[in-house]
Amino acid sequence: MEDATDTFSRLRPRLLGAAYRMLGSLAEAEDVVQDAWLQWHEADQASIDNAEAWLVATTTRRAIDRLRSAHTNREQYVGIWLPEPVLTDGPTTPEQLNEVSSDVSIAFLLVLERLAPDARAAFLLHEVFDADYAEIAKTLGKSEAACRQIVHRAKAQLLEDRKRYVVTQDAHQRLMKRFAEALSTGDFLGLKDMMDESAVLMGDGGGVVQSFPEPMVGGERIAQLLYAPSLRPENGMRIELALINGNVGLLRYFNGELESAQSYVSDGEHIQRIYVQRNPEKLRQILSHRPLHLQ
Repeated sequence: MEDATDTFSRLRPRLLGAAYRMLGSLAEAEDVVQDAWLQWHEADQASIDNAEAWLVATTTRRAIDRLRSAHTNREQYVGIWLPEPVLTDGPTTPEQLNEVSSDVSIAFLLVLERLAPDARAAFLLHEVFDADYAEIAKTLGKSEAACRQIVHRAKAQLLEDRKRYVVTQDAHQRLMKRFAEALSTGDFLGLKDMMDESAVLMGDGGGVVQSFPEPMVGGERIAQLLYAPSLRPENGMRIELALINGNVGLLRYFNGELESAQSYVSDGEHIQRIYVQRNPEKLRQILSHRPLHLQ
């Protein structure tokens, strides 16, 4: 049993990463991984040839079930639904940082929302976790030919969006440092200059706190929105850089309380998209200040 526990503990970051990419919710992902642990604990492990493949498949199937049941809830969600942001720990090399930031970013998780549960699972297993089609077929209960077709269609559907979000981490980080400074000092012209003219801002308040029911479009409009709190010193606004979902983003505090986690998409010179998470339920992990290691 000790060996089984050690195996699960070693693979847990990979399982959590798989479930989180599927669900866009850390709380739900942790529930799924806990279910996988219970199944692993009850399984005849001597008959399992590949523990990692078995655990990833089990976690993925549980995530598919959870995603199907969550679909109705998301359709009834108040306002814009955005994935739950998480603080991620810093990979040791630039290559690892680019790898993580490309497939757990808020922008990418939103792109995945376009895929049906089976398609999302097949795509992630093949493209992110390097599973072969035999493994995917076994996980999904489909033929290898069907899984090849599912992945092919998913890649075609997502390819154009993924290309738009390719930028070096160094360039993005430099831009975010300048942007954070402009926000902190109330430099409206600086903010406007760093915004793309057709920038888009999306906010998630979950019906708990005020947010926008529709995306806001236009760099100058968004700059004005972000600049406004600096006109009220009583807010006690503080801006903090943070690694959110593998990318440098911002945490905004009012009078010492976390008000929002903001994820940014840029081309290294201008900001193109901003995802503002204000739903208190989705800020819990960030409030814990516990960076996650997601594989």
